Amino acid sequence: MLASATSAAVLGIEAVDITVEVHVANGLPQWTLVGLAATAVKESRDRVSAAIVNSGFVVPPRRITVSLSPGDLPKAGTAFDLPIALGVLAASGQLDPERLRGLRAVGELGLDGCLRPVRGVLAVARRAVSCGDVLVIPPQNAAEAACVRGVRALTPATLHELVQQLRDAGEGLHAQSSAELSELVATAARATYERHGAAPYEGTRADEPDMADVVGQELAMRALEIAAAGGHNLLLVGPPGAGKTMLARRLPGILPPLHDDEALEVLAVQSVAGLLGAGPARPQRPFRAPHHSVSAAGLVGGGSVPRPGEVSLAHLGVLFLDELSLFPRHVLETLRQPLEDGHVTLARAAMSLRFPARFMLVAATNPCPCGYAGDPERECTCAGTDLERHRARLSGPLADRIDLHVHVRRVPPASLDALAPGTPSSVLAARIVLARQQQRLRYARTNQESLAAPASTNACVTSRLLLVTALLDRNARALLVTAAERLRLSARGYHRVLRVARTIADLDGSESVAGDHLAEALRYRPASREGANGTGDSSPS
Repeated sequence: MLASATSAAVLGIEAVDITVEVHVANGLPQWTLVGLAATAVKESRDRVSAAIVNSGFVVPPRRITVSLSPGDLPKAGTAFDLPIALGVLAASGQLDPERLRGLRAVGELGLDGCLRPVRGVLAVARRAVSCGDVLVIPPQNAAEAACVRGVRALTPATLHELVQQLRDAGEGLHAQSSAELSELVATAARATYERHGAAPYEGTRADEPDMADVVGQELAMRALEIAAAGGHNLLLVGPPGAGKTMLARRLPGILPPLHDDEALEVLAVQSVAGLLGAGPARPQRPFRAPHHSVSAAGLVGGGSVPRPGEVSLAHLGVLFLDELSLFPRHVLETLRQPLEDGHVTLARAAMSLRFPARFMLVAATNPCPCGYAGDPERECTCAGTDLERHRARLSGPLADRIDLHVHVRRVPPASLDALAPGTPSSVLAARIVLARQQQRLRYARTNQESLAAPASTNACVTSRLLLVTALLDRNARALLVTAAERLRLSARGYHRVLRVARTIADLDGSESVAGDHLAEALRYRPASREGANGTGDSSPS
């Protein structure tokens, strides 16, 4: 007897249809699985057999052939356990094959028949909604599915429970809506909190890093505000203990909240990476800070079946590289394309996958190995060769892609108590939200090439559109041309200065870019190759 069940495979952050066909025929007991399956998929026969038996059903002592179609598409992971089990039960007469029509099932099976969570359910849920299918998923994945509007889902805890629902449903199979799934997840979360004697997390915690904690770093705080308002890349250079890491870790607190479409993109990447838990999903802008020992594959993604790397996990958020000079140069060079394109394409012999990677790069480094090059109080003890090696870690093309270069100077200990605290994050965040709204409205109004997805920040808008909307006055235009010649700016550097100036104008609420806006933007551009590494002047003379 032949039966089929519908499932899905996740490629990148999108799901594609997979048909699981099961044929039970006379012959010696044997399992055959075809369809370009990886090792984890081939091992499903042992998990499925044990789950069927321990759920009170029978594995037919016959020849069982399982085909995963299309056959030329690589399949990986454990998500096909559930549709294979349903296909075997239907093909062996223990379940009416008609009950599988309109269902799309994914899930791993335990040996006792319980359903276990899998990666990428959010992408599968989006595909199920577009096809009008009822989604069958483990209960731990309900929070992901609930993020997709219009989803209808079943969340049985075990294979036995699912089969009983399908047998008893008749024409009235009740699938839970996204609202019901959200309530189910919230109820489970409240029960967990009560069981552990804790209260659910609500709102902003009092111990979250706040810009008010920063003392005596006005220039760096201003650069962080500009970077957050326009989505710009930022390099902080300074001696040990100057506060570079402290400043960077307070950046998420002033970033604007995600819009609905942006939140879905962030959750989709996290779902594929398996970072979403069973609790309610609270999409926030990600902040990723990989260790300097990270590999190139860990940074941009990789593997035989490609998985997203840190640049994709930081999508629409912040990628923070602390101690930049300790990262291998070949690893840093892999950032050049994502910084320019906003995505990563991972090519393999069998497939080519694309992951989004529109992130803010924030890096912190010392000006030299000892950390005191250019310090007015302590002498640098580095040899010339060590200094050159240190500078060479950040190549010219990569430095050119960083919009803001800021030297963070040490605050004297005697001044720490005397100086007034910094501006609170809430105040900066309010100004940044207004600036972002101004950019979003401007580019949605003027971008005629892609009205469905207009550029939302000055950092990612096309150069052509930037030149149209920058609205430089005469003095600003003359200053930009003069500075570009004196600083020997590349075409990319020219446009990046203009992007920063446009953001400064947005923070001031100005429709046009004035000379003062451009002069401040030039202040954050290194005047020389040495300046790009933090040992030279960071403003034109």
